[in-house]
Amino acid sequence: MAKNKRLKSKRDESASPAVVQGRSREQQYADGKAIRNTCLRKSHAKWKPPRDRADPVEILEASNKGRLPELTPVRYGRMIPSPFVFYRGAAAIMASDLAHTPSTGIRVQACGDAHLMNFGAFATPERRMVFDINDFDETLPAPWEWDVKRLATSFLIASHSNGFSETDACKTVLSCVRTYRERLAEFAQMRTMEIWYARLDLERILPSIKDQEAKERLQRRVQKAEADSAHEADFPKLVSVEDGEPRIRDNPPLIYHLNEQAVPEFETRVADAFARYRESLPDERRVLLDRFQRKDLAMKVVGVGSVGTFCAVILMMADVDDPLFLQVKEAAPSVLEPYAGKSVYENHGQRVVNGLRLMQSASDLFLGWTEGREGRHFYIRQLHDMKIKLLVELFTPKLMVQYAEYCGWALARAHARAGQPSLIAGYLGKGDQFDEALSDFAVTYAEQNERDYHALLNAVRQGRIKVYTES
Repeated sequence: MAKNKRLKSKRDESASPAVVQGRSREQQYADGKAIRNTCLRKSHAKWKPPRDRADPVEILEASNKGRLPELTPVRYGRMIPSPFVFYRGAAAIMASDLAHTPSTGIRVQACGDAHLMNFGAFATPERRMVFDINDFDETLPAPWEWDVKRLATSFLIASHSNGFSETDACKTVLSCVRTYRERLAEFAQMRTMEIWYARLDLERILPSIKDQEAKERLQRRVQKAEADSAHEADFPKLVSVEDGEPRIRDNPPLIYHLNEQAVPEFETRVADAFARYRESLPDERRVLLDRFQRKDLAMKVVGVGSVGTFCAVILMMADVDDPLFLQVKEAAPSVLEPYAGKSVYENHGQRVVNGLRLMQSASDLFLGWTEGREGRHFYIRQLHDMKIKLLVELFTPKLMVQYAEYCGWALARAHARAGQPSLIAGYLGKGDQFDEALSDFAVTYAEQNERDYHALLNAVRQGRIKVYTES
C-alpha cells in the first residue's frame, strides 16, 4: 500500500498532461491558436512511411512478447479476415507510425487505441445506460492527435469494409472529426465540473437515430441487457455444476482451465493476487466484494489485440442463485510507451485503471488492479454489465455518419476531462481545415493498413507465422 501512495504522489506531480496553471480559458485558447504558426493544421493530412519503417509483421511478432504462445495463432487468426479486423489488432503498428506525424505538443490522457469498435454502451453504477469509450488497455499521456487520427482512420476502413463508396466513407471521417472539433469548442467554454459531469446517455441517442430499423434493433438489445442478470444471461452459458460445485465450462481454445490449477501452489498465488486486487478497491467496494466467494477461474480469449495476454474469468458466488463474474485482463506496457514515454505507474493495471477513471464518464463498481507473483500486471472489472457493442457491420452510410458523431463527442469529452480543452480548441479553430486534413490522412493511412494487412497474409502463406481460425 505504501508503494501505491508513492506512485499516486508521483502522478500528482506530473498531473494532467496538458494542465496550464494560471492561464484563463481565453488565454489558453490564444495559446492554442498561436501553435498553428509552428504546426499547420493542413500538415496533419500527410502520411508517408519513413524509409526505415519497420516491417509490420516484425512489429506484431515483437508485440507477442510475454503473451501465451499457444494463443498466438488465435490472435493472428482473428486478424486475417479483413483489413478492418487487422486494423483493430494493429495498434502497435500505428503507434509507431503516429510518432512520425506532425504534433502540436499538446498532450492529454490518450486512449491509445481509439478505433470505433472500442466505443459502446454500458451501465453506470447508478444503472443508467451511457455511450463512451470502453477499452483503455493502451491508455497513456500522449499527443491528442494520435487518438483522433486512429479513430478517424477506423471509420474510413470500416466504411470500406461495409462496401460504402469513397464519398460516403470520407463523409463518416469528416462527421467524426468535425464533431470532435465542435464539441471540444463547447467544452472549452464550460466550467471544469460541468465537463467532468458531462456524459452521453443512451436515452439521448435513441430518439436521434434516423434509421428506424437500427433504432428498433438497439432498443431490443437495450431492453434485453436491462432485463438479464448475470444469472439469467452468463451463468447458464458459462457454468456447469460438478459434484455440487459450480465450475466454468471449458470451450478450448477460447475458454479453458490451466493444467497448473491442480497444483495447490496455484491457488495460493491466485489468493495472493486477489487479496492485492481487493486492497486496490475503495472501502465500500471491499464490503460488497466480500459478500461473494471465489469459486473458479478459467482462461478466456477476448478481443483481437488482447489475444495471447493473460485474460481470465473468475466466478464468484454470494448464494446458489447469486453469481458475479469478474474479468481479469493482463496489462502490458502501452503500445504508445516507446514514443510517448513510460507510465509513471509501476503497475500497468494501475495505469489502465487510472486512465479509465480520468477519461470515462463512469467506471465499473469492481474496477481495480493487482500483480501476480510472476510479475504480470492485471486489472479487474465485471465481465459483462449491460455492455452493448453496436453492430457496425450492419450500418448504412447514414447510420455510420451518426455513429461517427457519437464517437467524436465521446472522445472530445474524454480529452476535455483529462486535458485542457481550450488549448486544443484554440488550435482547431472554427474552420474545417483540420477536418479536411484528417480525411486526407485517413485515406492515405487506410492504404498503408491495406499493405500491412497483405504483408500479414503473405507471412501466413509463407509459413512464417501460424494461424488458428475459429469455426
